[in-house]
Amino acid sequence: MIATVVKNAGSHFLLSDLPAWAPFPAVLKGKVRLSGSKATNPVAVGDRVEYEAGPVVDMEHPAVIRKVLDRSNHIIRRSTNLSRQSHVIAANLDRAFLVVSLYFPEIKLPFLDRILVMCGVFGVPVTIVLSKTDLYRAEASEQLSAFRAIYEGAGYEVIETSARDGSGIEALREACRGRICLFSGESGVGKSSLIKALDPSLDPKIGDISLAHLQGKHTTSLYEMYPLSSGGYIIDSPGLRGFGLVHLEKEEIALYFPEMLRAASGCRFTPCTHTHEPGCAVKAAVEAGTISPERYNSYLGMLEDDTKFRQGQ
Repeated sequence: MIATVVKNAGSHFLLSDLPAWAPFPAVLKGKVRLSGSKATNPVAVGDRVEYEAGPVVDMEHPAVIRKVLDRSNHIIRRSTNLSRQSHVIAANLDRAFLVVSLYFPEIKLPFLDRILVMCGVFGVPVTIVLSKTDLYRAEASEQLSAFRAIYEGAGYEVIETSARDGSGIEALREACRGRICLFSGESGVGKSSLIKALDPSLDPKIGDISLAHLQGKHTTSLYEMYPLSSGGYIIDSPGLRGFGLVHLEKEEIALYFPEMLRAASGCRFTPCTHTHEPGCAVKAAVEAGTISPERYNSYLGMLEDDTKFRQGQ
């Protein structure tokens, strides 16, 4: 029999035969591994799995997962840039919503750019969700406009939202309708509050901000899928504090910056690292302001991280 993993609690899981929502417990038995994968978790939320179950399926008699079916896509990260271990966040996604806040906690663009690159590598469509805009919309309108210009100019969709005043929630709800969507981002950016605003019947954990460092406290410790009453499913993930690149050569990184890829056809040399070569169209675009220096600096940081990781192998 085949079902979808809707909750991952380490060695125990919940499965459901989507689109029906009737979760039941399951465990792994034996060695379940994906071909060529070195991820710490062989089974992720969103995976389609083959399982066996007896006449009764409950906590005392869980189903047994035998095989993970081929994935249409997934998102995977290295826990730190110098780590050899990787972790699959979720699989078989229709879209990823990367939740960020300009403030409370303050946004880290290199962190966002790493996740965007990984979404591109593994073929996951992505939308950036700006949360908590009611807190800074009036006072930081220039910063808000600048952020939108950077990422919409790169080719990404940006949705402004506020769980408090409801702005953008209907647009977000419509974007999730009929789809399996991942909500991910740093701790404290308001993912759980947005999920609650999308469907008040859901009860993901909602945390506060550590005033000492203006960083969010971890409120979600498990990967879990929720059904939306308006249609579709949301996978809530623990707040992330690090996101290392996986399965990506240094020469490939620029391919996943859409604005750099568009400009690169004008480079004098192929391949071009866009760092020191004469006649580089990407560097010229940065100087001309058509590629943001923030995004270009993120790219340079990824090149440096890649070198550090390979030296640590």
